[in-house]
Amino acid sequence: MNQPELEALAADAYVYGYPLVAGLTMVERFTKGGLGTLPAAEFNHFSHATRLAGPRDHFVSVNNDTVYSVAQLDLSEGPQVLRVPDTAGAYYVLQFVGAWTDNVAYLGSRATGTEEQTWLVVPPGWHGTPPDPTRVIEVPTTVATIVGRFACTGPRDLPRVKALQAALTLEPLEPGGLVAGLPEPDPDVPERLAFFERLRVWMQAFLPAGPDVEYQRRFAPLGLLDPGASPYRAAAADWTLALGRGLAAGRERVEDATRPPEDHPLGEWRSALHLFDYNIDHLGPGTRDEPDWRIPDRRAGYLSRAAAARAGLWGNHAYEASYAMTYDDSDGRPLSGEHRYTLHFDQPPPAEAFWSVTMYGLPDYYLVENPIGRYSIGDRTPGLVYGEDGSLTLTLQHEEPEDGPTAANWLPTPPGEFRPIIRLYQPKQAVLDGSYRVPPIRRS
Repeated sequence: MNQPELEALAADAYVYGYPLVAGLTMVERFTKGGLGTLPAAEFNHFSHATRLAGPRDHFVSVNNDTVYSVAQLDLSEGPQVLRVPDTAGAYYVLQFVGAWTDNVAYLGSRATGTEEQTWLVVPPGWHGTPPDPTRVIEVPTTVATIVGRFACTGPRDLPRVKALQAALTLEPLEPGGLVAGLPEPDPDVPERLAFFERLRVWMQAFLPAGPDVEYQRRFAPLGLLDPGASPYRAAAADWTLALGRGLAAGRERVEDATRPPEDHPLGEWRSALHLFDYNIDHLGPGTRDEPDWRIPDRRAGYLSRAAAARAGLWGNHAYEASYAMTYDDSDGRPLSGEHRYTLHFDQPPPAEAFWSVTMYGLPDYYLVENPIGRYSIGDRTPGLVYGEDGSLTLTLQHEEPEDGPTAANWLPTPPGEFRPIIRLYQPKQAVLDGSYRVPPIRRS
């Protein structure tokens, strides 16, 4: 295989394997050091955030609506029993994500209700006898992630959420087993080839769906199928160069997939209703196994999966929570705290659970400190002032408004450029079929 062919193949491998490497790198980070409001936790134990995220939590586009509970699963020694408390009707979701970042199951308000529940989470190919055959979640890889989100209206609501977190538990079906954890890539591989080493080791440890196994055989010339000792530790210079160029090309392909298309209408909010529809092989409880929620072209699915891992790792399917963002006002001008804006809804956004608009500064997409400590605004915000016709006008500006109704509906912006995100939890059909459009932001 000549150099251009090797580079093209390496670019394909990057797109294909980026989600696995990004996801398991985050798993490793959680188990060893934690992340933001979430402390480190061993495999098969929940890490519980103790507050809503704020400006001190440097995580891209973190939400300010829910309190997180996250568990990294290792089912190498058998199933785990998951006990979920009764939330008394309050919104929550437990999202199950395989090592390849497939959303394989959901528990919670939309999917299974809010009453107390017990489920058995089993590894691939498990042939035991579950206590309740109707309450089984099979994940496709022995390492997986549970991302739990509990709705929280603010600091006064935290005691209720903390009680729910305390009652959310995992325990082995048969005690005594030892977890295998993540296989260790060769630490002596040069950094420029570390991505391929991680992909090689983890791709062999966590098999994807059958059709994907067939696809990844084409990566043999890259050394990704080599067992045992790493081929990257002392790789030839020309081979290393080809892999490096391919990695850069693949990375650029993924970055391009996360950018708005050039023909995107100015001022319109950009949503990605089908970004997470690449999983077509492992659709368990709470997922929707319908043509509208499947990307049938596997090659297109690989790129969508990589873009999702890059821009919103462990994000939900749109039917659980939909997201839209914008960088521009109604005239296509970049949003900036130097100006004042309004966001007017004739009627509240169509969400079964709740909705919010959250403010992020650029270029990092972090929450930004403000004098009233308000980082999001939505239907649960106390004191919102609605019009007599049920309409709602939000004020987006850096300086605090002077008049009462405007101040009540104020979402502070950073002094510089910003990007808001609107989130709709359990969006209604008008959102899912694309007929609902978020109104543009207008400069005052």
